[in-house]
Amino acid sequence: MGKKLLLANDHIPGIQSYDVYRSNGGYLSVEKALKTLKPEDIVEEVKKSGLRGRGGAGFPTGMKWSFLAKPEGVPRYLVCNADESEPGTFKDRYLMSRIPHLLVEGMITSSYALGANTSYIYIRGEYYYVAQILEKAIAEAYQNGWLGQNILGTGYNLDLHVQVGGGAYICGEETALLESLEGKRGNPRIKPPFPAIAGLYGCPTVVNNVETIAAVVPIVNDGGDSYAAIGIGKSTGTKLISASGHIKKPGVYEIEMGITVEEFIYSEAYCGGILNNKKLKAVVAGGSSVPILPADKILTTPAGEKRLMSYESLSEGGFASGTMLGSGGFIVMDEDTSIVENLYTFTRFYHHESCGQCSPCREGTAWMEKLLHKILDGHGTLADVDLLWEIQSKIEGNTICPLGDAAAWPVASAIRHFRSEFESFVSNGNAKHPIN
Repeated sequence: MGKKLLLANDHIPGIQSYDVYRSNGGYLSVEKALKTLKPEDIVEEVKKSGLRGRGGAGFPTGMKWSFLAKPEGVPRYLVCNADESEPGTFKDRYLMSRIPHLLVEGMITSSYALGANTSYIYIRGEYYYVAQILEKAIAEAYQNGWLGQNILGTGYNLDLHVQVGGGAYICGEETALLESLEGKRGNPRIKPPFPAIAGLYGCPTVVNNVETIAAVVPIVNDGGDSYAAIGIGKSTGTKLISASGHIKKPGVYEIEMGITVEEFIYSEAYCGGILNNKKLKAVVAGGSSVPILPADKILTTPAGEKRLMSYESLSEGGFASGTMLGSGGFIVMDEDTSIVENLYTFTRFYHHESCGQCSPCREGTAWMEKLLHKILDGHGTLADVDLLWEIQSKIEGNTICPLGDAAAWPVASAIRHFRSEFESFVSNGNAKHPIN
């Protein structure tokens, strides 16, 4: 088990409460930031840390912060994206429900660094009970002088609000989130302008994931260089992984970037191996929107080296033989899994969650769901498999937001690596598991 930065104290009884969190080093980053550091110093430390966005895209956080416009007399905002709607991903829920003050602390320190005096945590509707936990933590932070006016006597003011969404996957996309936060329908915006220039209420805004903001706490406490010393290459620090599927020990794990995929799946320190000692068939490494890989390709790179849990190693080989770390939604499938049935579940989800703004996504996801239903119901043809391939290729890269890509990539990778399974459903002439 490697070093823990975010979940080091998650086992401590009562860590949800302010008193226990504070007695275990809580809010030290706020003290250090407000009393000894300038906002630009914090941005520089985050840059040095190499921290990349933990919500899926993996964009360098310090660079994103440095893009924030600073016009005179115009407010700036920090918005935490706690929507976490990606199937297979639940690490933010765990962090918020177990150690809510860590996120609150990260929001204060990050808001100070960005010059924001009003910040928001936008959380998905299904996480209402988690929102209540956050509201309690925020109230405790106000009571103890960490939020409000003149924090720690430094003259810095910050108000922090929780906004519960309506349970729409599309609101995980940052501009759709901002639209929803403004009280509008959650449709993604055309970019540019980017939120750093014109975000919430048309003002400069940074949108960061829960885990990203929480990671700012150890970066400020220990320094960017210390954080960068953990991990490998441009994949620095630790990463929370939501592990599920056919494994012996599902759950949320904090790993040091760079351990092998094999170790993560089979080590007793992590997933503990495949359930019932069956064979590994495939893995979705970063949530449902990233390409699925068969066992040989998820364990080994095209160069024949062991695949690592890092942004670079998982993407090695491109989409022909690689995938993405994404949000860390690590779904393991054993030898008995039907890839076609699994894909149908994903495709139904993306069809249901498409906002309908872009024709390729609105129409394409519906077509793909219908074709997969037809194949699984025993009425498909080889031409349907080819049509599936063609439709996904027309969606990818042709939509305002990445939901179109998220719907296309699972289809493309499933056909690329497991075409024989599709052909088996077609050639048998009847469904393995008829759909009602």
